Amino acid sequence: MEKIKVLFVCIHNSARSQMAEALLNQLAGDKFEATSAGLEKGTLNPLAVSVMSEVGIDISKNQTKDVFDFYKNGHLFNYVITVCDAANSERCPIFPSASKTLHWSFEDPSSLTGTNDEKLEKTRLVRNEIELEIKRFIESLS
Repeated sequence: MEKIKVLFVCIHNSARSQMAEALLNQLAGDKFEATSAGLEKGTLNPLAVSVMSEVGIDISKNQTKDVFDFYKNGHLFNYVITVCDAANSERCPIFPSASKTLHWSFEDPSSLTGTNDEKLEKTRLVRNEIELEIKRFIESLS
């Protein structure tokens, strides 16, 4: 059986989409093939790396990717899921091959304020929200 291909998109591919990609591959890599990209290439967010490490997932070596490169190269996805705010999700290119485009809005860890510990805690909450949505997504297709 061919895996369901999912592309997660956020602004810089630095945190939310990276976490979503890793979580889907970890939780259901036997059924899904997840990748991620950003509207603009950014730098991997160390807070995201840290909170993913806490749940046993190493994303520290991941590279950020540009969604338009996937588009220009004709990559095919069953689902394209934006994980940024609604205004930025509108900037995402339309992938004609995607059977469905979904929008999940999560707070951007790069915009968090406070001490490092406070930002880390808020990023944990974002990770947990993403994981919950991923589990719902997996269940909806089972």
